[in-house]
Amino acid sequence: MTGFPFQVVGFDLDGTLLDTSGDLANAVNHALASVGRAPLPAARIRTMIGGGSRHMLAQGMAATGGCTEAELDAAQRRLLDHYEANIAVETRPFPGLLEALDRLAGMGVRLGVMTNKYERLARVVLDALGLTPRFDAIVGGDTLPVGKPDPAPIRLMVERCGGGRAAFVGDSIYDVAAARAAGLPVVACAFGFLTGPVEALGADAAIDGFDALIPTLETLGERPA
Repeated sequence: MTGFPFQVVGFDLDGTLLDTSGDLANAVNHALASVGRAPLPAARIRTMIGGGSRHMLAQGMAATGGCTEAELDAAQRRLLDHYEANIAVETRPFPGLLEALDRLAGMGVRLGVMTNKYERLARVVLDALGLTPRFDAIVGGDTLPVGKPDPAPIRLMVERCGGGRAAFVGDSIYDVAAARAAGLPVVACAFGFLTGPVEALGADAAIDGFDALIPTLETLGERPA
């Protein structure tokens, strides 16, 4: 290690590492079409991302007429099948991500992912983009019986990365709440899938792009652990 203050840096996936909004919107609209619903604009679906596929689809179904739990179950299966078959058609890393990961790894920082996406699907999309080898741990929303905002999955990610002082980077209230409950400083991504001003998330700091991540973490690291 150099003088960098964190041994582990963890990331959310959707809206933080990757812009998955196009492929997720297509999957939601596929599921809606399967039950005769009109499609929703991708920009609207973007604000529904973050709590996992069921939560996202439930919002889409509510916006187009509502549904029963059984109807949601069936539509979610169609969403997941479509999404897995088209998981990296439009999905790309956010600008500057790869350079930031390279710099962190070069300083000996261990990198992890903790997402509310199912772990299997997280691995599929990271594999498709050639990113899996960059991470020491990948924890999904179903790896444990709970997902974010519960802190347990973030704690597991840190443990699987080898432990040490850690920080988390995300774009949603689930990320901020989970990181805080786990005792980690958290950086919010202003370019992510926000439902309002980034300041409303209550993170320790916010960044407009990945070029600001390392300086921001260095500043946070100056605070007492």
